[in-house]
Amino acid sequence: VQLQASGGGLVQAGDSLRLSCAASGLPFNTYAMTWFRQAPGKGREFATTISMNTGYTDYADSVKGRFTISRDNAKNTVYLQMNSLKPEDTAVYYCAARIGGRSSFQSDYGYWGQGTLVTVSS
Repeated sequence: VQLQASGGGLVQAGDSLRLSCAASGLPFNTYAMTWFRQAPGKGREFATTISMNTGYTDYADSVKGRFTISRDNAKNTVYLQMNSLKPEDTAVYYCAARIGGRSSFQSDYGYWGQGTLVTVSS
């Protein structure tokens, strides 16, 4: 199983960015997909999750209304559209996969991508 996250970079506050996470080696449409993030000097935290087939989503309060998670099961890829970025969104963003229902708990996830760095300057 491999999760390959990409799309990170350096942007200014107010800008948008789209992250991608391509999965291989697993039946993608049976896995819930989630983005976590880890800011410098802080622990990793939940950002958003999407169910395996129905597209139900959940968001952390800190990103609600600005971030949108989506998935394309035909391409085995999950996306994170980030709008109105703030300096406090600066973090390494990780995608994770778990079979079955979505969850916001890191311990529920067995597969993780390598992370992609997003830096938002003020």
